[in-house]
Amino acid sequence: MCGIVGAISKNRNILPILITGLKNLEYRGYDSAGVAYLKNNKINIVKTSGKVSKLENKLNKSDESNIGIAHTRWATHGKATSVNAHPHRVNHITIVHNGIIENFKEIKEMLENNNYSFKSSTDTEVGCALLNYYYEKFKDVDKTIKAFMDKVMGSYAITMIIDSDLDNLYVLKKESPLVIGISDNTNIVASDIRAILKYTNKYYILDDFEYAKISSNEVIIKSIKGEILNKELHTLDLKDNDNSKGHYKHYMLKEIMEQKTTILKTVLPFIEEGIDSLMTLPDLTKYKEIFIVGCGTAYHAGLVAKYLFEEVTNTRCSVYLASEYRYQNNFLSKDTLTIFISQSGETADTIAALKLVKSKGYPTLGIINVENSTISYLVDTCLYTKAGSEIAVASTKAYTAQVALLSILVHSHGLRNKTISRDNTIEVIDEFKSIEKLITPLLNDKDTYLSIAKNIYKEEDIFYIGRGLDYYLSMEGALKLKEISYIHSESYAAGELKHGTISLIKKNTPVIASATNSNLNAKTISNLKEVLARGADIYLICDDNYKDDTFTIVNIPRASEFVKPILVIIPYQLIAYYTATLRGTDIDKPKNLAKSVTVE
Repeated sequence: MCGIVGAISKNRNILPILITGLKNLEYRGYDSAGVAYLKNNKINIVKTSGKVSKLENKLNKSDESNIGIAHTRWATHGKATSVNAHPHRVNHITIVHNGIIENFKEIKEMLENNNYSFKSSTDTEVGCALLNYYYEKFKDVDKTIKAFMDKVMGSYAITMIIDSDLDNLYVLKKESPLVIGISDNTNIVASDIRAILKYTNKYYILDDFEYAKISSNEVIIKSIKGEILNKELHTLDLKDNDNSKGHYKHYMLKEIMEQKTTILKTVLPFIEEGIDSLMTLPDLTKYKEIFIVGCGTAYHAGLVAKYLFEEVTNTRCSVYLASEYRYQNNFLSKDTLTIFISQSGETADTIAALKLVKSKGYPTLGIINVENSTISYLVDTCLYTKAGSEIAVASTKAYTAQVALLSILVHSHGLRNKTISRDNTIEVIDEFKSIEKLITPLLNDKDTYLSIAKNIYKEEDIFYIGRGLDYYLSMEGALKLKEISYIHSESYAAGELKHGTISLIKKNTPVIASATNSNLNAKTISNLKEVLARGADIYLICDDNYKDDTFTIVNIPRASEFVKPILVIIPYQLIAYYTATLRGTDIDKPKNLAKSVTVE
């Protein structure tokens, strides 16, 4: 969501670093941007609603500075205006902030009683005023930061400039990601390491209730108690962080096409040597049930795993939305493994659910795409997807990597608990090794997807249906369409249509379905005939060469239930993509959405 960049240097102009960093964070989603930097011995602030390019155009091209902070904001408290945009400045203190200060009203009233007034509607300006209040009270940065951390409830990653200490940046962190990049005579702060990879791949990660004093050639990291910490300096492998679009018009299309390699790359370490490799995955037989927690697309990947755990390995599995998980009875026990799925590893609701499970001492496992992320640190065991950088807000290759990794995890479990035979295992391993051959024709069938898109792109309501595994896949298909085309699209279990939803079907209403389970297909086809009788236009994804002149058919290759979800989802992804192109939407950065949801 919101993005932070800060920089301090001994011998270079940091303004290009700030702007480049903000541009590299645009994929996260935002609605305003701003920068604060030292100019003529004073802090100069420039900010605007809208894009980073608009901010860049407002800057004086001749300006140079050796210290500054910058921000892209996704509105929480207050509208997307230049007044509410960051940075915020109160007397001696200038800050940018990611997160939410939950008790800002109480703090604001206290500050107003101490003669503070406010220009914006944001909790961030309140936080800035609180830092200034403590700084004027203590005249000491360590005491100021400790008092702030003691007082504030909620989440924050803050980068701060103090007027009387312009040789240093200060950062403080709780429940919102923050890294400190290290370079020659230049140190850079960011909420995401991708923001600063042009300048360095060496960085420190701040943990909760830690803060740092950063000069051009030194970083001192402390705990809330004021103890100096000896933190590990990480180095990011740049091979999997290609941020270019190449010859593709959109990142989303590039990332869809990359699935023919990212899926195999994710699972290959666990299938390369056959069954022996598969047995290197965690042993789940000691658990009586599996819980899976995630948000959005990660939740949908968990539903696929639920189907496989229950139907193939006879293991009870429940899937929970992370945003709801903390507010219900969780029925946890030492016999339950909870799996947390997140592309970024920084999803706020998922982290909060994970901390709840950890606080009770129960076992956890992560399915994460970003190494050294918060969730990867907190879980007992972490399995990494190898999707590489995913820039488009709507997840595609991260989703299929999650599904692929979960599928082989389920398969290894079935092999151990003897619900899956060795012969079946060999067949599934061969399928995954041949995944590129299976999906390449689907990726290249542009004419089919574009033809469907031309039929539906002017519609405002589209329904997706399916049964069993196909229902879970239709949920992801509907999400992709609504995310990037802004068409209202909903998924329903096909058998539930007659219990209300069929009343919404009228002439030419698009209904998109998948039917890939031989035990259920006849029932799904019957449901499709029912909406056809009421005037719907039918689009069906199937794997048995079903023929019906009243439907538009997309055929996929036959495959096991472990590989089938990947084959079904590719047409769903590409139908959404081509529909959005015809509607002219901002496909990679759809309105109101963020790539990494770091606030609850």
